Amino acid sequence: MAIDEAKMVIVVRADLKMSKGKAAAQAAHAAVNCAFASKKKDSKTFDKWMDSGQRKVVLKVQDERQLFEIKAMADAAGLINSIITDAGRTEIAPGSVTCIGIGPSTDSVLDKITGGLSML
Repeated sequence: MAIDEAKMVIVVRADLKMSKGKAAAQAAHAAVNCAFASKKKDSKTFDKWMDSGQRKVVLKVQDERQLFEIKAMADAAGLINSIITDAGRTEIAPGSVTCIGIGPSTDSVLDKITGGLSML
């Protein structure tokens, strides 16, 4: 039987066509926000995730509508999540929703929501 490990998932919008650096920065914002929220609200899961290497998976959705569908599922499951909205100083328009961070949580919980998505 496989171990149900802790991870964080970051889901990025593909339609914005951000550069690799921009997408990485947006994913980092999501990861930091989720980590801080998890440490405060669910320290047991946070500690498990930290102690196991802070695993993160970055996936993609096609558009903002699909991103908010993922958020609705994360909210319904009671998962910590963070929507990232860009300030618009570089590549994309101010206020653009770029990605969502979800977790950390276990593989089994997160895969029910994001398991069908492709890697970025």
